Order: sequence, then structure tokens, then C-alpha cells
Amino acid sequence: MIDTFLSASRLVVACGLLAAGLSLTAPQPAYAADAFPFGEELLLDTPPMRPGKRMPGIVIERSGNAVLDLWCKTVTGRATLSDASIRIEAAPLPEELPAMQSPGQCTPERIQADADLLAALTQVTSWRQQKMMLILEGAATLRFRQATN
Repeated sequence: MIDTFLSASRLVVACGLLAAGLSLTAPQPAYAADAFPFGEELLLDTPPMRPGKRMPGIVIERSGNAVLDLWCKTVTGRATLSDASIRIEAAPLPEELPAMQSPGQCTPERIQADADLLAALTQVTSWRQQKMMLILEGAATLRFRQATN
């Protein structure tokens, strides 16, 4: 009789867990892509490059569409995420300078920094969150923080 009661109790608990959307098996790992900051403007965590005020940043949408704001220019691209891996494909740097730019935004140093940053972004292979930072790792490690403006 006790065995029947325990079996019935286990069945009730199992039904309750299933109704709550839980499983009796081992917990499944959460997909890391669920925690990715989709749609948020993320700024490169680096000192400003003077005399301009512009800071590089990225926005990656859930659809995979990406906007890469570099030191001088902006490039569109696509990001593919799965668990902790990421791949960013970007359009080439445009030849023309931005129509609207602040003084000092497109110095030769900044234009070279655009090429270097774009190369680093297209070589990232993994991502992780560390505190309030998004860390992209590949040939170089890039740290991004959420924009506060």
C-alpha cells in the first residue's frame, strides 16, 4: 500500500512539474544566445581617439542584421550566433567619407583604425558576458559596454 502511495505521489509530482513546463530529466543548459544583448547599442570599451568624439559601437539584431559603427565610417553586416560562438560578416569599408562628420572624425589614423577594427570584428569566434560587458574573442579581444546616452 505504501508503494502504491509513493508511486501515486511521484506521478502527481511529475504531472505538476510537466504542467509547470519543467522536466524530470537533468536540467538542459540555457542557450547562451538567449542572453546576448540583441538590439542594444554597445560601445567599444577603449579611450576616445581625439580630436573626434565618435566612439565605435555595434548593434546586432535578433535577425542577425548588424550595424558596425567604426571610428570614422559605418558598415552593415550579419552576425551568426550559436551558444558561445559568433561569426560576423561585414560589407567592405566604403571608399567615400561620411556626408555628415564632426571635425577630426576621419583623420588618416581613424581611417586606418576602421580597417583594423573591422578586421578584428570579422575574426571573432566566441562571445561571453562578463559583468556588464560583452566580450568578443578572436585574433583580438574586444570589450563592449552598453551605451548610456
